[in-house]
Amino acid sequence: MTSKKAGAAKVDAKQFEEAVANGKQSVEQAMAATKEHVEKASNAALKSYDEFATYGKDSFDVLSKFNDAVVKGSEEFGKAYYTFVKTSADASAETAKALLSAKTLNEFVEIQSGFARSAFDSMVSESGKLNEIGVKVATEAFEPVQAHMNATVERMVKPLAA
Repeated sequence: MTSKKAGAAKVDAKQFEEAVANGKQSVEQAMAATKEHVEKASNAALKSYDEFATYGKDSFDVLSKFNDAVVKGSEEFGKAYYTFVKTSADASAETAKALLSAKTLNEFVEIQSGFARSAFDSMVSESGKLNEIGVKVATEAFEPVQAHMNATVERMVKPLAA
């Protein structure tokens, strides 16, 4: 009987060694698969981070261009407005002198009517110029924003189309 026990012990030891070897192989395969998945996930995360960082930098550049266009346009608008106000003030001063030197009520009314007409014409003309500057500034300021939005939409749609 002892030989049966010894034989059984050898079989049991052999089966145990095979089971351990199979277990070891399964663990190694699982570790390899896990390592592969972790590497893929890490690479995808790094790629996403790089894309996000690039998008952030691009967005900042767009904001900078937008700000530059608005500042430049505001300066142009301010200069045009200042010129208009100065011209109007000078015309008002000249009209005031002329009104003070009027000899008759008829001459006074004529000077005042001429000033009102020219002030109105000047206001219409200058407001048209200021409006053109405003439209130009808005267009120039939003060009980089529009281009960035289009690129972002393309970037988002591209993976969906594939």
